[in-house]
Amino acid sequence: MSETLTRTKQILADLVAFPSVSADGNRAVTEHIAALLADAGARFWTESDATGTKLNLFATIGPDVSGGVVLSGHTDVVPVAGQPWSTDPFTMVERDGRLYGRGTCDMKGFVAACVAMAPIFAARDLKVPVHFAFTYDEEIGCLGAQALTATLVARGVTPAAAIIGEPSMMQPVDGHKGCFEYTTRFTGLEGHGSSPDLGVNAVEYAARWALRLAELREVLKTRAPAGSAFMPPHSTINIGVLAGGLAHNVIPGAARLEWEMRPVAPEDADFVKAELAVLRTQMLAEMQGVFRQAAIETETIAEVVGLTPDVGSAATRLVMELTGANRAGLVPFGTEAGLFQQIGIPSVICGPGDIAQAHKPDEFLSLDQLAACLAFLNRLADRLERGAP
Repeated sequence: MSETLTRTKQILADLVAFPSVSADGNRAVTEHIAALLADAGARFWTESDATGTKLNLFATIGPDVSGGVVLSGHTDVVPVAGQPWSTDPFTMVERDGRLYGRGTCDMKGFVAACVAMAPIFAARDLKVPVHFAFTYDEEIGCLGAQALTATLVARGVTPAAAIIGEPSMMQPVDGHKGCFEYTTRFTGLEGHGSSPDLGVNAVEYAARWALRLAELREVLKTRAPAGSAFMPPHSTINIGVLAGGLAHNVIPGAARLEWEMRPVAPEDADFVKAELAVLRTQMLAEMQGVFRQAAIETETIAEVVGLTPDVGSAATRLVMELTGANRAGLVPFGTEAGLFQQIGIPSVICGPGDIAQAHKPDEFLSLDQLAACLAFLNRLADRLERGAP
């Protein structure tokens, strides 16, 4: 495995050198990966977003039959601006058994391991295929995975299991909450601060919306499912940004509220939306009573479904077998796993590295974790030679 580890390190260094921050696109790094997979004999297709700067990649090695296992990862990374890195974040540095660089942990390390293993998968007599699904814009709402899973349904691609290689210290994870992000904008009527009744104070209405969110957050605590293993056990709401206004003596005519909720169950999200719909109706009646053009509009930034624990799923059973784990855990962060599960593909998270290193300056992946990932994928190759999933 040492030769494969050396190759993986080189691939990872090349991937890190592509500064695929979500805002700038991932086309170049994805085309590089596609070329490497093509060299290994993979069949693949790509799809682009509307801008043409972002690509999804889906590749297959093995027989052209249904089933098989998807190895899934995203190729975008979070920005480095303002972070105090001790080295160039887009030049991988090996030091003291660690590989430093933006994305080494989250999650180009897993992608590099998959690509390095592609020739090994191709050399095996696989009875079912291994698929590679590499996406764009996971970091800003799993936008690429939403497009890719829709395409899989349209093409009739039906893998038996998906392994999402987010950092989990190579331990199986079968559950996380959803992540729903919104921006609510309030349009009021500006005026002089000395005559508040003649204007519509957008900031005040935004504050009332925020107060209702805080109240609903407390209600959600009472709706925690019995025996919930999540921490915290209930759905949550967070208010991230409240912005608006020009000066002390000006009635603000516009305000913006950025907020999120992380539902344990879809019913909680439906409950919050219904309560806010009632509030919107009440507030608009007040606002438009003064200014007919007043408005409250909520933009959905992302609604990424959670991963529902399913110990009996093919994916969880497979990864527990390959890792030797006797249970699967839960994580507080969101992933693309729930999107694969939503289209009927049993899904589980298992990847190298510690999520505590993600998004930070001097992000790193330990060599031990990378080697463990390669050993895991080698065991997967053995398993696929024997057949199902």
